[in-house]
Amino acid sequence: MRLAYPGLIASLWLALVVLIALDVYLLSRRENYAKEIRRLRASMTTVERRSADLAVAANENHLKVLVALIRRQAQGDRGLHVSVQVDSGVMTLEQEGNVLREMPVRVAPGRRVGVPPDTIMMSRPQGTRHVERLLTPDSAWTVPKWVYADRHLPPDTTTKGTLGYAIVVDGGLVIYSDPQVGPLADTAYVMPGSVRAREADVKAIQANLKPGTSVYFY
Repeated sequence: MRLAYPGLIASLWLALVVLIALDVYLLSRRENYAKEIRRLRASMTTVERRSADLAVAANENHLKVLVALIRRQAQGDRGLHVSVQVDSGVMTLEQEGNVLREMPVRVAPGRRVGVPPDTIMMSRPQGTRHVERLLTPDSAWTVPKWVYADRHLPPDTTTKGTLGYAIVVDGGLVIYSDPQVGPLADTAYVMPGSVRAREADVKAIQANLKPGTSVYFY
């Protein structure tokens, strides 16, 4: 096989070397973070270390309680609503405790975007929101400037069809399908702080939604 496909074998070896180098880099970064944490903790008093540990534990517990409350609120909502299970990547249209449609989605991970010092932290969607607008490929929607910076693309004035079929909820969060134009047209990219779904799914549930419909993210 090595003689028959020399190019393929060389590519596989190159990919293996790249993966090993990436693993080494990540391990070194992890070790550096661990050293920095140990250094900072060593400079703290016993009381400060205990306070820091309690704060971290409290934040983790608070997040778990918050997610559980939102999930319970969604389950108790008898009206028509949308639920997005962020970690599972599943979106459902529900009413009266029944799942009317279940759809796979991709939820963007939380990360900082923008160009320093003008940056903003885009967190994973969470909480209870409400539908503000329903968009089609003929609708106009202005792409945030930070998206072009995040994608290393020059700014564009295109607004029509930049979200495809989409559900815009309060707080600027969007559940959108594959647009045909603009910086979000790349199917491998999910806009931070938002959810990307299949066009057929978004188009299908739009007929049942209206402004004010509840959308739960948990």
